[in-house]
Amino acid sequence: MMRDQAAFQPSPDAASNRVTQPRFWETLPARWNSDADDTLVCCQVRQETHDVKSFFFRAPSGRAFAFEPGQFITLELEIDGEPVNRCYTISSPPTRPHTISITVKRVPGGKVSNWLHDTLHAGMQVRVLGPSGEFTCARYPARKYLFLSAGSGITPLMSMSRTHHELGEDSDIVFVHSARTPDDIIFARELDLIASNQAHFRTAFVCERMGTRTNWPGVTGFLTLPLLKLIAPDFLEREIFTCGPAPYMQAVRGLLEEGGFDRAHYHEESFSFETLSEIVNEAVAPLTTARVADALQTAGALVDAPGPAPVKTSVETDVRFKVSFTKSNREIECGSEQHVLDAARKAGVRLPSSCTQGMCGTCKVKLVSGEVAMKHAGGIRQREIDQGMVLLCCSKPLSDLIVDK
Repeated sequence: MMRDQAAFQPSPDAASNRVTQPRFWETLPARWNSDADDTLVCCQVRQETHDVKSFFFRAPSGRAFAFEPGQFITLELEIDGEPVNRCYTISSPPTRPHTISITVKRVPGGKVSNWLHDTLHAGMQVRVLGPSGEFTCARYPARKYLFLSAGSGITPLMSMSRTHHELGEDSDIVFVHSARTPDDIIFARELDLIASNQAHFRTAFVCERMGTRTNWPGVTGFLTLPLLKLIAPDFLEREIFTCGPAPYMQAVRGLLEEGGFDRAHYHEESFSFETLSEIVNEAVAPLTTARVADALQTAGALVDAPGPAPVKTSVETDVRFKVSFTKSNREIECGSEQHVLDAARKAGVRLPSSCTQGMCGTCKVKLVSGEVAMKHAGGIRQREIDQGMVLLCCSKPLSDLIVDK
């Protein structure tokens, strides 16, 4: 039945209870740019599981977010009077441009995750840098995908899945998620909804143990090659994206190698390095006690090892060099005994960074020209170094530099 438009207009009494809000559906706002507008407002906090929350942000200016599914943002926080940067993957899809969300698990002893869970609430402002990152299916279009995640490593793959779903693309995706118990599965109901809407989207959950559930119909145990073959018999034909704790990804690489998978179609991203406790707490891979100990020892080595010796130079005193940033059109000075990232920060140049110890790879950039002495702790691969990539947090200039940033 057709109704007169006036019937939908509020009465004077109803109008007095209204608030003025932007009509997002009428016009698409301009694109948000963290270089010009670095402060976002938390507009909602959503409890996902007993120890996982999603935090939603909007731009006070009303600008829209544009990013590739799987990318991350860097939060620039001040906790206990100290500046702290931390990277978090965007869990929302770019198809919802008016808000952006991250999904964070509370980590025992984790300085930032605990602060976010206990302190951040709707209405608070947070400085944000990004989006950044290359871990995205948008750059690797394929007929068939296999998403493998563990714990809060689900977030980038959830952004990818939401994107395919909301674009109406019935993509052939097998999503395998590992968790400690069924109650620890993040986004379980939404993944079921996506699967019910898309004929070619399939999920499989692997839980280490039952937990409090008595009627869990899924798999208990760990992801193994025989189990993967049952879930996705054609996994050798799929583009694979993996995210989770380091031991989980190590185990995935091992079982894929055993299965004869072509590594050219494999992509992974480590979602957290906040504390080593995640390596033990996220027991979501077929790891023996010895392998967990090996993983801990490896992670400890990354923290404590002196790293490769810096390139020797004849410069004995602190010489000043010019560092030019091509994309931001900025030029700064950096001493030969100063890390480039430190010099950039002091000069007011905002660059993505997190661990500042050469571990996470967040500050990785292309060095267009010049030479640096880089002492990293595992955050960059040798093949990337051979391609001219450097980590600014642990690089000191040996000459004038031009950086592609």
